[in-house]
Amino acid sequence: MRYTLNRMVQYARAHLDASFSALSDATRRGVLEQLGHADASITDLAEKFHMTLTGMKKHVGVLEQAGLVTTEKVGRVRTCKLGLRRLEEETAWIERYRQLWASRFDELDKVVEELKRKEKLDGRKKRE
Repeated sequence: MRYTLNRMVQYARAHLDASFSALSDATRRGVLEQLGHADASITDLAEKFHMTLTGMKKHVGVLEQAGLVTTEKVGRVRTCKLGLRRLEEETAWIERYRQLWASRFDELDKVVEELKRKEKLDGRKKRE
């Protein structure tokens, strides 16, 4: 049982690592945005992003390994489309950290307000 759980955790980490690695590049994020509008060939994407076919193939390969893009070859044309993954795991991971930071900032706001209140009280006492 412990071994199975460890493999699941490792799989989840590898999945997140692949997604965040793929999303870390501006060109790959642009490709995803482009494919969100319409499917495109690797040639079309390379032209749009002003790069070589080889460079675009590498970017598409990274996105494909992360499950964010699928490709299909028909004749000599390889068409790219958005993959089935909806980044739900990644969104959940980001949301957990967003909530953590939000609660920390809420606590910091309380400390700042308390310091302001004390400063105001100290100012009144000095005038009296």
